[in-house]
Amino acid sequence: MVSNSTTSGQQPQFMVGGGPGGNANVPLIDSIEAEQIVVPDKKSWKNLFAYMGPGFLVSMAYIDPGNLETDLQAGAKYKYGQLWVILLASCAALIIQSLAANLGVVTGKHLAEHCRAEYPKRPNYVLWLLAELSVVVCDIPEVIGTAFALNMLFSIPVWVGVLLTGVSTLVLLALQKYGVRKLEFLVALFVFTIATCFFLELGYAKPDASEVLKGLFIPQLKGDGATMNAISLLGAMVMPHNLFLHSALVLSRKIPRTVGGIKEACRYYLIESGVALALAFLINVAVISVSGSVCHSSNINPENKESCADLDLNTASFLLRNVLGKWSSKLFAVALLASGQSSTITGTYAGQYVMQGFLDLRLVPWMRNLLTRCLAILPSLIVVIIGGSSAAGNLIVYASMILNYVLPFALIPLLKFTSSKTKMGVHANSFLLSATTWVIGSLMMAINVYFLSKTLIDPLIANKLNHVQKVCVGVFGFSALLTYIACIAYLIIRKNKENSSSLLALTRMSSQQMNDGSQSLPREDIVSMQLPRGPANADVN
Repeated sequence: MVSNSTTSGQQPQFMVGGGPGGNANVPLIDSIEAEQIVVPDKKSWKNLFAYMGPGFLVSMAYIDPGNLETDLQAGAKYKYGQLWVILLASCAALIIQSLAANLGVVTGKHLAEHCRAEYPKRPNYVLWLLAELSVVVCDIPEVIGTAFALNMLFSIPVWVGVLLTGVSTLVLLALQKYGVRKLEFLVALFVFTIATCFFLELGYAKPDASEVLKGLFIPQLKGDGATMNAISLLGAMVMPHNLFLHSALVLSRKIPRTVGGIKEACRYYLIESGVALALAFLINVAVISVSGSVCHSSNINPENKESCADLDLNTASFLLRNVLGKWSSKLFAVALLASGQSSTITGTYAGQYVMQGFLDLRLVPWMRNLLTRCLAILPSLIVVIIGGSSAAGNLIVYASMILNYVLPFALIPLLKFTSSKTKMGVHANSFLLSATTWVIGSLMMAINVYFLSKTLIDPLIANKLNHVQKVCVGVFGFSALLTYIACIAYLIIRKNKENSSSLLALTRMSSQQMNDGSQSLPREDIVSMQLPRGPANADVN
């Protein structure tokens, strides 16, 4: 039996059934929320439906306005030449997101909480600031994308739309009180809305299949700015805040705290994430293919050719005109609005988990959303007023690049924690999985260092700076680069703490010990988190 009953002033607890002669009153892990979706303690493929949801919430970050902007530009500039970046990033994302889910499932704690427990005070604050930066930077494309959508739907000036985004998601956040399932269903509906629009256009555009396959499986970086665009594509796909988010969202399910129950949860979350990310991958491929096919068509009209030369979210609706006719801008705006709003919801939750985990500080969701939005609105508003919609589109690309630079500071702790026998017990990463994930992480970090170095060296070689400017660029630029490398090296080299975890005790206990209840499983309590609330369940037999 999984009990969800509580007494006054006490946190609800996960209870494990002892079976015949077992003790059903042995507390294993304190629950983080009184109202969770309870997964039945029985083996059945139907349990998969209980786990469906978190992956789709997370997948919204892979088809948010930032992704759509970088996809559109990649197709317009390089046709299908950067599809391979989407394929590699999607494969890497599935592996990395599954590790984030496993960390939450196995330990009962999310990534930010592990960081607070693991690192000294100063490194912890640095990691917190970088995590907050990733949430704010990720919100910039949502702000601009929503402003563009409002402009297309109601002819509201973009700068006014930027201001309106400060309160645009509060209605959607209010849906939280109706339960996690309804919120997850709404986000899934948004996903399918976006998918339908671009899949229909993909059928009309009919891109050359052989060229698409070549773009998917043959890496190339041809053309001016190809490297920068590839990095922005990667940053838009694998986002740091998503790792904190996924490791916490899985805690909205109350799973059987047994070795078999934990393995089943990890397996089903992998399947669920795979389905959600596969759909997100297909949408990204469709957007690039549509953009590449239309903008590189031999019979493109002069007006559309001019639009392709400086393509952004505010001018991309003509790509859907062949299918949707005069309604193309309106339905594209709806898809864009759906993308921006649902991504903002997930960003708000990610911000909650980051703040709660690193600082043990919580804000109500609307206040957290407003705080993040205000920080994202300021640069967006300045850029829109000064440079217009084109500059705002470029800001989205730069925001995606920043996310790629911040990624190692969430990824390295995740890889180390999930590879730790102390934290994960028998569920720790295998040698092959550890090697694969470290190769992926190393490649991402190497790309960052290479591009930062290139950005610093190119102006020095081009002789466009005077001697004083060169000295300033050299001193401050390379100091920043060395600091970046040193921080990454610190996270990699530093050994994990060897404190034992409650789950490790569980996975190493014999069945006799478990039935006797002779070993308790203490752990640091998780304070009440701002999880989406599901329907309360008193008992599930």
